Amino acid sequence: MRHFIIFIFLSGLFSSCNSNKPGQLVWSDEFNYTGAPDSTKWNYETGNGCPDRCGWGNNEAQIYTKDLKNVRVENGSLIIDAFKNGTQWTSGRITSEAKMNFTYGRIEFRAKIPTSLGSWSALWMLGGNYKTKGWPACGEIDVMEHVGRNPGVVQSVLHTPESYGNTVNLKSHNVNAIDSDFHLYQANWTSNRIEFSVDGITFYTFEPTSINEKTWPFDSPFYIIMNIAMGGNLGGPVIDPAITVARMEVDYVRVYQ
Repeated sequence: MRHFIIFIFLSGLFSSCNSNKPGQLVWSDEFNYTGAPDSTKWNYETGNGCPDRCGWGNNEAQIYTKDLKNVRVENGSLIIDAFKNGTQWTSGRITSEAKMNFTYGRIEFRAKIPTSLGSWSALWMLGGNYKTKGWPACGEIDVMEHVGRNPGVVQSVLHTPESYGNTVNLKSHNVNAIDSDFHLYQANWTSNRIEFSVDGITFYTFEPTSINEKTWPFDSPFYIIMNIAMGGNLGGPVIDPAITVARMEVDYVRVYQ
């Protein structure tokens, strides 16, 4: 009987470990090249969101550009730099819209995040049907958000028709050396649950008791977005007047299913 119990325990442990495996790698960018982001994988979003979303709907200060000084690949990483030129901030924002849209799976970003006051960095996903459904009906999955006024505190956030904007669907997690060391930011997305982790430690599980259009717009393809905003409703209103650059480095992005 004792041997039987040990066998059951070990079998259960083995199954638990297997359940945490990410699955098969179906898409990635390892950023093992130099220059502009791979155009077969990434699009640019540029400007300040006008006329319909001036300041991208959040009163942000930056203008997004295609300039290599704002977004480029070098030394094995994607670099997004927000730069101040006089009173104007520029930055980078790239997406995988129509090039990599997926439903369910695990997404991983390995990244360094700036802690400058006024910076607002994000590694996130948006429902690919946003043009027809609008936001928040399309859904939004923020794998990692960080604002400089709370250095080292990341949050994972979900926006749904039931809760959006100042949503209740969020949790925070403390990360040491967030700007000097690479950390792994993950979301594991199934048909009824999304788990958020940092460096393999799960700190937030979103699993609504009732699955419907208001609580769960997460059953259609989403695409990936990476950007640094400056100021705005979440990042601001204060931007440190002494800083002239805020940098995010992304070692890789991977999707498993």
